[in-house]
Amino acid sequence: MIEIMTVCTGNVCRSPLAATMLATRLADLDVQVTSAGTYGLQGESMTDETKRLAAQLAVDPALIEGHRATYLTEAHLRAPDLILAMSREHRRRIVELNPARLRSTLTLREFARLAAEVPDADIVGDASAAGDDDSRRLKAAIDAVTGVRGLTPPPADPADDDIVDPYRRSWETYELTASQLAPAVEQVVRVVRLALTR
Repeated sequence: MIEIMTVCTGNVCRSPLAATMLATRLADLDVQVTSAGTYGLQGESMTDETKRLAAQLAVDPALIEGHRATYLTEAHLRAPDLILAMSREHRRRIVELNPARLRSTLTLREFARLAAEVPDADIVGDASAAGDDDSRRLKAAIDAVTGVRGLTPPPADPADDDIVDPYRRSWETYELTASQLAPAVEQVVRVVRLALTR
């Protein structure tokens, strides 16, 4: 089994939306998706607006209702094969908690931006060369994605690697969050599926 973790601030908007989307879209694979918040509102459900977005994005209703916020600790960072932060600030906090996770932690939009530059064949080839273990295959795919970091220009505005926080803001802000998050999630799904292709 491979494990993916998503991280935001309160764990009631961005990271649970990303996690439940990933879990829904990868449900046929041996993949576990978890989420947590750097200031997690322990035990809280998703905001009503996030639930509405998740339903619109065809997330499994059981995952929507089952989510409860978790406060991020160092222990949460030991197992995941890939950690996807919703902003650069969350990424910094993750690496402060566990510096060993530097190479396997990216913001969600950064991952998507880099992955878009890597052809399917390269991901499949690198994963295949890693053998049959799913974790090693995914690590090889992540390495293929991060390997283009120095070859592709960074965003003109560094904030373009972040997903806007909609908490306690307008419905239009929630919609903006979804418009940034959804295509990035699809790139993660693409890479994971290619990595696990036999």
